[in-house]
Amino acid sequence: MPRIIDVVSHDNIMDDELCYREPQGGSGDFRMGSQVIVQESQAAVFVRQGQVLDALGPGSHTLSTANLPILSSLIGLVTGGRNPFTAELYFVNLKDLPQVPWGTNPPIVLETPGKGVGVVLLITHGVIDIGIDDPLRFMKQYGVGKPVVRLGDIRERIQSMLLGEVATLMSSSGAASIMDANRLLSDLEGAALARLNEQFAAIGMRIKAFEAKPFTAKEVSTEELRNYVDFETWERIRRLEVADSAASNTGMGGGLAGAGVGLGVGQQIGAALNPEAAALQQQQQMMMMQMMQQMMQQQQGQGQQPAQPAAQATPAVPQTAAEVRAYLDQLDAKLMAGEVSEELYNKLYAKWEARLKELGG
Repeated sequence: MPRIIDVVSHDNIMDDELCYREPQGGSGDFRMGSQVIVQESQAAVFVRQGQVLDALGPGSHTLSTANLPILSSLIGLVTGGRNPFTAELYFVNLKDLPQVPWGTNPPIVLETPGKGVGVVLLITHGVIDIGIDDPLRFMKQYGVGKPVVRLGDIRERIQSMLLGEVATLMSSSGAASIMDANRLLSDLEGAALARLNEQFAAIGMRIKAFEAKPFTAKEVSTEELRNYVDFETWERIRRLEVADSAASNTGMGGGLAGAGVGLGVGQQIGAALNPEAAALQQQQQMMMMQMMQQMMQQQQGQGQQPAQPAAQATPAVPQTAAEVRAYLDQLDAKLMAGEVSEELYNKLYAKWEARLKELGG
């Protein structure tokens, strides 16, 4: 004959405990008339065959069809409802767990259009007060079938949800600087906390307090940045770095780098992921190299003739308004001769026309 559990309670609650099963080994045998004692800030939840059923609040409860209506309808009551039935009973801790640490791991990516490389990696850390708000919903998400669930068991899930929601709120707020991001953090510590809790309600939990240190920017190399942004963004940032490096070089190598000539490792990866863009980029590079070869040939020819004044030498990359206009004329000629595509022509023409305007031409 099965051992009937006549009185059951759970008093020894661990500080980081979320739910605890009685008995620990699995299902127990109960009957209508058994007593369940529920402490303050607890809920007792019955589960049968993996299905979350009735919940009892604080107090001493004698089990009956009145307080277990769903369970009663499943077990087929006989003889006045005093027959044994098998179920799992979980005690859910409803106390707030205070000062739970959290941090930006991974960092939050904030787009900053027109500023620096256009993105910044935000890092901070802080604490939250978190707890279970809906014991039935929490049990369905995390508790069923486990002898005990502690905060550490779902900390990674909480961290992931928290960072995801902060990033979403930041994006929807239009924040475009660290200052904007810190204003949002201040708001989350106040009125906007309800918005943060919308997603946590889906797992039966709530955040009652949110604290964070001000955001700072995480310093990473361009290669490390690939771990945090999409490939298109990373390629744009890498090209900016190449351009900055080229601007510091006065020789022909610097001019070629500034013009985008040369296939690096990042571009080889880009070619594998985006063949059409890679083909266009390669065509542009080949055209620039052809122009460079022509310029070098002209310079070699001039070297066999009487020396010309230095001011008449053709530069590797157009520098003055007159040189840019000459380059645009060459570009027109190459389009007419079918040496470049219209798409490449439009891109190059727009680039150098803008440069001409900058030079006052």
